[in-house]
This record gives sequence, structure tokens and C-alpha cells, in this order.
Amino acid sequence: MFEGTIHEDIMSRFLGRRIAEDDLAGRAEFMAKAGYDFLPVVVSMVNPGKISRDAVISKAIRQVMLKNGQGADDERAWNLELTSFIHERADLDRFPWEAASRIDVDALRKAREALPEGMKAVAVSGKIFTLTWMLMGFNNFSLKLIMDESLVSDVFEKVADIQFRALDMILDMDHVGAVWAIDDLAFGTGAMISPQAFRDHIFPHYRKMAEMCHRRGLFFAFHSDGKLDELLEDLIDLGVDLLHPIDPGCMDIFEVKKQVGDRICLAGNVSNEMLRSGTPAQVEAYVKELIQRCAPGGGYCVAAGNSVPDWSDFENYMTLRETALTYGRYPISPGLD
Repeated sequence: MFEGTIHEDIMSRFLGRRIAEDDLAGRAEFMAKAGYDFLPVVVSMVNPGKISRDAVISKAIRQVMLKNGQGADDERAWNLELTSFIHERADLDRFPWEAASRIDVDALRKAREALPEGMKAVAVSGKIFTLTWMLMGFNNFSLKLIMDESLVSDVFEKVADIQFRALDMILDMDHVGAVWAIDDLAFGTGAMISPQAFRDHIFPHYRKMAEMCHRRGLFFAFHSDGKLDELLEDLIDLGVDLLHPIDPGCMDIFEVKKQVGDRICLAGNVSNEMLRSGTPAQVEAYVKELIQRCAPGGGYCVAAGNSVPDWSDFENYMTLRETALTYGRYPISPGLD
């Protein structure tokens, strides 16, 4: 099984006590007792799924604005979800890159003490593409990709450089078993920019990240929602070991398994909508089908189609994991009786 984000409310109900977001020991206990063999720990400029006020990049922007006497109390002035900052080259030069580069890896270091025997930490990072277009604003980013490609390339380089500084520290920790890059590359209809633009500007950075992981004997996992069909071969070629979540809203995981399942591990595809409003019987039936059709030969991990949020039905989540633990053992039974 493979989940990157399971809401604390789900963990708390499972363990019968309150688990806080920063409770590494509690989260490690949940992951072990729930049947997982790793603890995901975010080591990034932002948290997966949102740009929070506590994110490294948000703090950097706000601190500089406070120092300059600007209206940092107005969230619209510094929150990347509400505004953008780099529109021309002068903005690139003015941006507080040094402050934004101070990624805190203390939680990952502290995770060593929380891990049960045989369990590893997974460092969750990435968002080279997402952070670049958010810093520039998507419309401006798209225009500049055509009209001033060198500016876009330089922003990518700045964002990637920060990720690699953190990666150097991550790879020195022997309790880390994998790095998981989170970066949505596609809409529900296809890639957000041309595949060639990804090859020119983004995939070289992730190739380097994969190579650094592999040299240390670590796995390199990748998350992207959306329809990734035209990027699958690129992701495999750059060295992705596991791809998550094979978005159930726009990808057929059984076709993906046929096409590339002997070259990359697939994880996910149990839709969040099913976890929210389906029945335990529906969840069990679909997880069984996923195991039966994707697991033979190896290379499949049961997981939600994105994450396990607080609005997931607890019994549906329990059914997902119990079905995986019951039937997801080799040799896979043809009928899963």
C-alpha cells in the first residue's frame, strides 16, 4: 500500500486518540499499525495540495514585505494562491530567493527516532513546475514560455536549485528510503504545457533528482494528477520508479498497466469520490479488481486516487486497507476468493 497524505482525523480515529500534524511518533505508529512500511515527511517549499501560510516560500515573501514596510498583513499581497510575483526579469532579480531556500529538514531528521524497526521515511518534495507557474501567474507564465523563454527557464533553475540543496541533506540520512516528488503536470484532458516544453525545462531537473536517488540506492516516486498518457514514456525514461495516482477521473489504469506496467510501479486509482460516497462493498470490489488485474508480476500498490482527506468515509478507508492486506499477498489468487 502507498499513501502520501492521510488526514489526521482518519489517523486519530484509527488509533483512538488525537494525532496532531506535527506528531511524528503518532503518525509513524499509525502508518505501521495500518499496514504501511514507510512514513511520509514533507521536506519542501510548500505542502502537498496547498500553499499554506506556514510554507517556506510564503514565510519568505511575507518576511521581506514586513522588512520593507509593505502590507504583509494582507494575505492577498503574499499568498501564492492569491497573487503572483515574477512578471519580468527585474522581478526575478528582486525575489527573496535566499530566504525561500531555507528548507527545514528537522522533521525528517527527527523521524529517525519515531520509526519502528524495518520502517523507512519517504521525503516528500518537488513542485518545480507548479511553483514556477504560481510565482509567475499561469497566464503570464504561458505567454512568457513563448515570448521570453529564457526568463521562464531561469525561474525553473532557481526553484530547482532550492530543491537540490534540500536533496543533498535528505540523501545523507540513512533512514530515508525514497524521495517522492509531488508536481501536477496535467489537466484532466492532457498535459498543462507541451510535452516538448516539459522535456526542455522540467524533466532534466527530475532526471537529475532520480539519478541522485538511485546512486544512493533510494527509490524515486512521482505524483501528478491529470491525464499523463503523452508523458508516460518521458517519466519512465527520466527514472521514475513509482507513479501515483493514475488519476481515476481521466486515466484507465488497466490500459496503463498493459502499456508500461513492466517498466514502472503504479500506485493508486481508488477514487476519492468512491472513498467519500461509495459503499464498503463497492470499495472492496474495486480494490480486488485492481489487485487481480494490476498486481500479477509485481508493480502495483493499492492507494487512493489522490489522498485520504478528512471527508473520506472512515469505513470505506478501512475497507480499502483491509482488502489490500487480505488479498494483496503473493501469489495473487486469480479469483481472489
